[in-house]
Amino acid sequence: MSVELRVPSIGESITQATLGAWLKQEGEPVRADEPVVEVESEKATVALPAPVSGVLSRVLKGPGDTVAVGEVIGYLEEGAAATAASGPGANPAVNAAPRAAPASPAPAAPIAAAPAPAPTAAPRAAPPPPPGRGPRLPPSARRLLAENGLSADALAGRALRKDDVQRALEAPAPAAPVVAGERERVVAMTPLRRTVARRLVEAQRTAAILTTFNEVDMTRVLALRERHQAAFTERHGVKLGFMSFFVKAAVEALKAIPAVNAEVRGESIVYKEHYDVGVAVGGGKGLVVPVVRDADRLSFAEVELAIAQLAKKARENRITLDELSGGTFTISNGGIYGSLLSTPILNPPQSGILGLHKIEQRAVVRDGQVVARPMMFVALSYDHRLVDGREAVTFLVRVKECIEDPERLLLEV
Repeated sequence: MSVELRVPSIGESITQATLGAWLKQEGEPVRADEPVVEVESEKATVALPAPVSGVLSRVLKGPGDTVAVGEVIGYLEEGAAATAASGPGANPAVNAAPRAAPASPAPAAPIAAAPAPAPTAAPRAAPPPPPGRGPRLPPSARRLLAENGLSADALAGRALRKDDVQRALEAPAPAAPVVAGERERVVAMTPLRRTVARRLVEAQRTAAILTTFNEVDMTRVLALRERHQAAFTERHGVKLGFMSFFVKAAVEALKAIPAVNAEVRGESIVYKEHYDVGVAVGGGKGLVVPVVRDADRLSFAEVELAIAQLAKKARENRITLDELSGGTFTISNGGIYGSLLSTPILNPPQSGILGLHKIEQRAVVRDGQVVARPMMFVALSYDHRLVDGREAVTFLVRVKECIEDPERLLLEV
């Protein structure tokens, strides 16, 4: 029996998406709930699982195609015997191809044979991939090709894994005369990049964004991490990073300055009495901001575990829309990329975002002496419509106090 593969509902108000890589090819067996194809929306990439076990009998849409929610994009042939079955419009080449060639093919039947049952088709090589689909590649390899504006056909069947694609891209190209147009590459924006662009412009247009700065001495946090890292990792199965300190410090600052945990809604201000902190991480499709829910109720270990799990899902493009929605405040750490100072942009409709930066040894004065200390610049961008300068500065001072004296976080003082 043929079963339709339909584009799932990806989120409220989302009516269309972009088809990603097919994880199975026509004629391949699939198990129930096994991922079959990636579907990319404005906010997340999800894998569509097989509703039943069987064979992928037909693919109707290719990678990069725009599809509507609920649209049929392929068919599965259900059941163990589906390998020889053909679903609605199944690919005859796939269904007719034998699994193995006999040792010595039987001679062809005479042309003048009397009307009799048609002979079995002679064994033949598997057909070439359908136009536009190319050889079967893992999603990571297909993404690398797409990012470089290439098709799998251009690699002449050499690319089987992401490493193969990378080596092929790094190989020196044959010399050729440079003509107009060869020094440009036009690549369509992904849905995620389009959404990022739209939201950044929206944030600049709708909010009165201002940024204030401070610097934090990281000496005590570094010493605490070094002293307890081994025991922490052994007990909780995750490393003690910096983000748990800043998440907890931000929560304390948000409690002190509620306006930074609020949003403008129409002509009203909505103050959030929960602390769902978004943490910007690099995903397979770009920067995303998954949310650590109820961060005020979590321990340091629970914060670190939550961030590690969300970051892993983002890298594997398994992050869900729910995990990206509903944050009340955001933390972005540009320091992991080497940024020394920046002005982060708001994540609408939030009214505040904390930017972290590179830790760098700098000369500072302590007790009348010039000493070298590990220092970090921190930045708070805020919506000046509901957060004034005094509140913004007080917020950053509270974060600074918590980080420079981390025992405050444990004692909640």
